[in-house]
Amino acid sequence: MIVIGEKIRIGLVLFPELTQLDLTGPAEVFGRMPGAEIHLLWKTLDPVSSDRGPRILPTTTFAACPELDVICVPGGPGQIALMEDEITLQFLRTAAAHCKLVTSVCTGSLILAAAGLLAGYRATCHWSSIDQLSLLGVEPVHERVVRDRNRITGAGVTSGIDFALTVVADLVGHQVAQEIQLQMEYDPAPPYQAGSPRTAPPALTEAIRQKNASFIEQRRSATKRAAEHLAKTLE
Repeated sequence: MIVIGEKIRIGLVLFPELTQLDLTGPAEVFGRMPGAEIHLLWKTLDPVSSDRGPRILPTTTFAACPELDVICVPGGPGQIALMEDEITLQFLRTAAAHCKLVTSVCTGSLILAAAGLLAGYRATCHWSSIDQLSLLGVEPVHERVVRDRNRITGAGVTSGIDFALTVVADLVGHQVAQEIQLQMEYDPAPPYQAGSPRTAPPALTEAIRQKNASFIEQRRSATKRAAEHLAKTLE
């Protein structure tokens, strides 16, 4: 555990077509942690467009990134391209080698897995794509936050806040994590019990599966290619 107030360098990876809440949810939590130094990372300092339109400014490039304590990879539609982006994958491998925690939110776990950073670990992902982790040598776990040694992964989008509070507790203790949760008034009371296939009406879940089937198949194809590439690099 890190001494409270000691500098904690956290890098969150930006990329085109990411889901902004995958990044901004954890960033809001991490930014309230004593000693946190947040780096929003991309190849350049140009604005990065999220999948719903808003653009986010990187603060640090991959090349200028300092040694990190935590690396976090969000998800989103742009994850498909990133799984075959060797510049990003190599950056993650290099950064992770020095990190206390290697982490992700949503389909960011597929990116970590494509980089070879989750092989042999338990991890989670968005419910629609969690089965794809097994193609990359990862044990899929249907939980909101999963920890395996120094890997911590969060499930889909909104779980990023739960995930980040878990990371804070790991780094500086449960007391600080609870203080941040209270400051943020993070007290979920959703209007519908439809936030997971475990609770949503089966017909609703099936409708969403059908609606997203074409996109999920694109993701699966990218995951299979990443798995083939990963296997070759390990030969």
